[in-house]
Amino acid sequence: MLRLCLLLLSIVLLLVGFATNAQSVISVASTTQSTSSLASPSEFLGYPLGQWHLRHDQINYYLKQLAQNSPRVSLESTGQSHEARQQLTAVITSAANQARLAEIVQGRQQVKAGKAPNGPLIIWLAYSIHGDEASGAHAALEVGYRLSQSQEPWVQELLDKAVVLITPSQNPDGLDRFSTWTNNYTGKVKVSDENHNEHRQNWPAGRRNHYFADLNRDWLFLRHPESLGRIALFHKWQPHYLGDFHEMGHNQTFFFQPGVPTRTHPLTPKENQAITSKLASFHAKALDESKQRYFTKQMFDDFYYGKGSTYPDINGAVGILFEQASVRGQQQDSENGLLRFSQAIDNQIATSFSSLKGALALADELKQYQSRFYQRKDKHPPSGREAGFLLGAPGDPGRRDDLADLLSRHGIAFFYLKDKMQQGRHQYSQDDSLFVPINQPQKTLLLAMFDLRTEFEDATFYDVSSWNLAFSYNLQMARNVNLNVDDLLTEPQARVPGPLSSNNVAVLIDWRQQNAAPMLQTLLSEGIRVKFAAKPFSLKVDGQPLNMEAGTLQIPVAQAAMTPRELIGRLAVLAEQYRVQLQGVDSGLASSGIDLGSPDFHDIAPIKALVVTGYGTSSAEVGELWYFMDNLIGAPLTQVDVSRLPSIELTPYTHVFLMDGSYANLDEKYARKLGQFAIEGGVIVAQKGALQWLSKGNLLKSDIREKRYFSQMFATDGLSFGDKAKLDARQSIGGAVLALDLDTSHPITFGLGTNRLPVLKNKVLGLSKSQAPFVTAASYADEPLLDGFLAEEYQRSLSQTPAIVVERHGKGALVALADNLLFRNIWLGSQKVYANSLYFIPALN
Repeated sequence: MLRLCLLLLSIVLLLVGFATNAQSVISVASTTQSTSSLASPSEFLGYPLGQWHLRHDQINYYLKQLAQNSPRVSLESTGQSHEARQQLTAVITSAANQARLAEIVQGRQQVKAGKAPNGPLIIWLAYSIHGDEASGAHAALEVGYRLSQSQEPWVQELLDKAVVLITPSQNPDGLDRFSTWTNNYTGKVKVSDENHNEHRQNWPAGRRNHYFADLNRDWLFLRHPESLGRIALFHKWQPHYLGDFHEMGHNQTFFFQPGVPTRTHPLTPKENQAITSKLASFHAKALDESKQRYFTKQMFDDFYYGKGSTYPDINGAVGILFEQASVRGQQQDSENGLLRFSQAIDNQIATSFSSLKGALALADELKQYQSRFYQRKDKHPPSGREAGFLLGAPGDPGRRDDLADLLSRHGIAFFYLKDKMQQGRHQYSQDDSLFVPINQPQKTLLLAMFDLRTEFEDATFYDVSSWNLAFSYNLQMARNVNLNVDDLLTEPQARVPGPLSSNNVAVLIDWRQQNAAPMLQTLLSEGIRVKFAAKPFSLKVDGQPLNMEAGTLQIPVAQAAMTPRELIGRLAVLAEQYRVQLQGVDSGLASSGIDLGSPDFHDIAPIKALVVTGYGTSSAEVGELWYFMDNLIGAPLTQVDVSRLPSIELTPYTHVFLMDGSYANLDEKYARKLGQFAIEGGVIVAQKGALQWLSKGNLLKSDIREKRYFSQMFATDGLSFGDKAKLDARQSIGGAVLALDLDTSHPITFGLGTNRLPVLKNKVLGLSKSQAPFVTAASYADEPLLDGFLAEEYQRSLSQTPAIVVERHGKGALVALADNLLFRNIWLGSQKVYANSLYFIPALN
């Protein structure tokens, strides 16, 4: 009974702990001065709002002025962006509610327990998560100002009955990149020509954050600090309504949800969509009054739960997407006439207030919907025997721990194993496995994160069709396992480090460990010699067999740089720092396989990598590589704009990365220079569109299959004009998970811990075998589709064709990847391929 009580207490602490974790939400108290001293945004700036695009520091300064001068306003800080910009949210409610905010927040923590308090409605208006969609951030200041000082009866009723959260800028780094650009090209005479620099940002543009990531795709994955703070805020306040304000192409009008009905995710409750439809009438009325045209139920959907308008839908709230035609400057010609930034701001203000009025009018429905969402019998705190997911990352506690951190930030309860256990064909270890009960308060979100489906009512997707974490983390997974959670652990067992001694002849590191790569990089940077095993082997340690896979790192204890005692001491420190398991061995003689002195142990050389950036390259994929190198590997990555590349001497570099792109601004003759780089020992790693450019330059010998090749597979006879949209949807690849069969003897696959690897495919491109000397290291499986939508024509065409190819070029190599194995930096299961390219491929020759 005591253990059960402790377990229930831990679940409650999990649900209330969002405000006290590492990304804590810090309240900044308001003063009680009169609203008479408040300056409007235009008065504060000294010019009409929108005449110049705002910087993030100006936005924050104004929010602080509101908090200092209005008893209705306080501030929440949700941490800093990558570039150390503070992220603030204004909390606006009546002075009486401000005085009891702590009580209100405490009450909100009861929501997931199915005990909805009889407290205020929580409305969150969130703007400009894409930094170059700036009308929302400007509108937010005006909305905040009016709420902080208005004496209108409906506003006073709203603030008595509700707490309004206003986040003007959810992407500070991108917004500042954009505002600086567009202001630099704005003159006294406004230029509406769409070709003017003001409307055409330089690469990488302001949409994305510091690492060029789309933060509106990161609500589930939480790879970035901006997202961590935002999710902590969400679960602290558990809003009933979230307005998500965006911009779209300048030739559109204005969109608000509901989206395309047939493209709503099946896990979204129908009641959610019913309330969304009722709220639409408020937005329509507001825009009709200003004669602004708009549309609904087209283009946009409610499918992928990693966006600001859909994450609320799977967490007991109602999220609404707004899309304003984008000016990307001050004014721009469009198919609908001249579009002005001031008009865009006005539309965002209008739908902000329609959101407030609509939520207030439907307050009871919103509260009841949220209560019913969490009061279902299958959403109880786990106790006793429960059915759940058993998840394992064999040999890699790092992936397990990353997943555990992600689940905890979303309020999902999980448990650690006490002992090893067998389930089906797989063994699950207490060192690398989790048990996640299905029936728990966050059941709906949990099911969404591991959703498995390959059939869809509508095959059109605004984003990916699959985001199953079991595949992105490359986990062993048993879906319907019954365990008694009272017999499991709420904290992981401490890992006992392997014994090390100066008597050891070598220290071994299992390469399957996620953190083995950053530790290797540190060792190389300190001049410590490290080798990797090209073949598996087995040793005897204390009379017991120690089986090690190909890719195992060996650190010989006899080093020129330091004594054995010094080396062992340093390795112990690094093992603790990186949470990597080490294994000391006293003999280099193998009981099977290669000995430690075998020539099949190859030296690993220090790396110096370069990535090509700029127009013609994918900023998203460049950013993902940069994030990987910066945040995991811990190695510098030289970024060179494509325009400067021909003048750069490549000799100092070991690797050149070419991410997806057209490379239209790079002469195909430059491929010869890259070819010489490879011949002299360099490694080229290229993926997706870069392969097409390399093929045209005759550097890639493998044959490319482009969109034109695959389009011939689709029957078009007898199709009507109305069928074109369905055909287009079938011919697109909107992000599906495919299986690769691996050649596990190839160094590019070492450490993946499996012979079948899930990858996300989102580009129509394939490879076919050629007669040139090359090695296919991975091919699409015979039946490749694992999750999401992929037309049968693609499934047949891709079956058993190459996906990862390594071509030799003189002393070097070209690694060709048909897919992006770093997708959004959540594909932890496949990112090892890049580490292998860095450290193992140079030793092939």
